[in-house]
Amino acid sequence: MKRRIAAFFAASLLSAGTTMAADDITIHSSADPMLKLGTVTFDGGRSLDLTVGIGSGAFRHPSLPANIFQSVSDRGPNFTCKDGIKITATTQQQLCGGMKGARIYPTPNYVPSIYTVEVLPGGSFRILDVLTLKDRDGKPITGLTNPMTKAKTEIPFDSHGRKLAQDPNAIDMEGLVRLADGTYWVGEENAPSIVHIDADGRIIKRLVPKGMEGDFAGANYTVEGKLPALLARRQTNRGIESMAVSPDEKFLYFAVQSPLANPDAKTYAASANTRLFKFDRAGETLVGEFLYVFDKPETFIKDKSKKQSDVKLSEMMATGLDRVIVLERINKTTKLYEVALDGATNVLGTAWDAAATTPSLEATPVDRSKIVPLAKVLKFTTDQHKNFPDKIEGLARLGDGSTAMINDDDFGIEGARTTIAVVKELRLVSPAAALSD
Repeated sequence: MKRRIAAFFAASLLSAGTTMAADDITIHSSADPMLKLGTVTFDGGRSLDLTVGIGSGAFRHPSLPANIFQSVSDRGPNFTCKDGIKITATTQQQLCGGMKGARIYPTPNYVPSIYTVEVLPGGSFRILDVLTLKDRDGKPITGLTNPMTKAKTEIPFDSHGRKLAQDPNAIDMEGLVRLADGTYWVGEENAPSIVHIDADGRIIKRLVPKGMEGDFAGANYTVEGKLPALLARRQTNRGIESMAVSPDEKFLYFAVQSPLANPDAKTYAASANTRLFKFDRAGETLVGEFLYVFDKPETFIKDKSKKQSDVKLSEMMATGLDRVIVLERINKTTKLYEVALDGATNVLGTAWDAAATTPSLEATPVDRSKIVPLAKVLKFTTDQHKNFPDKIEGLARLGDGSTAMINDDDFGIEGARTTIAVVKELRLVSPAAALSD
């Protein structure tokens, strides 16, 4: 074990020489009936016992009790036709008529929602409230794919192999913050976009990449093209999966989950460079864009991956003005890095935002880019802890200073269940001390 930890530190990008060890980690599970979504049977195949995946993002506003936070589901149960062959014990022809670019939605009427979660003593939790997303008229939205022409999208099918209509109102919620006025901002993966939601769950406004506004002409809420046009080149299902807010609520921070497919998917697959943004809420304008460089996949010890595209940025949590905790993960290994925007190169509005720039930012190694990337200081890694939940996607700072880390169970499609790990009383230690744990 000591050798594995030593290998991890040797391979990491950390130069500050510190990491964070946990004095106490409590794992919380739940039998709350509100987490049950029901059973779906595939024609000629097996049945799936689905759950509600509440852990795609998390946030605790200071106005909430110390042990209560909020989280979000994404678009609902879904999987590709290729994956569905194994999941459902059917054929691709049965699932989607052999159509390329199809995706299966077993519960197409599922409404993406914001959940209020109470962490209980003794290792359990419960759902206190569910806020469903709605259009401006109060009609519930879905999580189906949007009818896009400026970015790649997928064709939805139901559990009976029937083609579904795409939905311009649909939102694939991932990151979450709540403001003092009771409204929310979420990071959205599909378009990609960032979305403002009122206290009743109605969508106020959706900000998409410039030039994509027309694809959402049928949406029953306001859509504006205020994000860089280049974001339309996000790899499918690798859009904006994180959201954080500065303590004074003046700025939002969000990032692209993976490197852009800029100029193509081959570049995305090989790149370690993704983009982190700073957004001025008052002016509704971007004021910063920074380069975040992923770790090598080999440093995620539990995953044993060699594919750079397996590494993702799944969550952020602000610790101060222009300081955020970034959640970088594959599946089994999760790392938390503290990142300060100060000192990094702001590339917003430069040639790096232009589609014509060759080689692109994604195709340029950081040491050849003349860009100072965001400095990363490792704060926590699940590689130091056994039996930690897989696929952590949500972070919330609880009222006692501990951190709730919640997983995305993918709606129980492959048997996973929502779990919350509460990490308490963290302290900075040297690598040498970490080796003796």
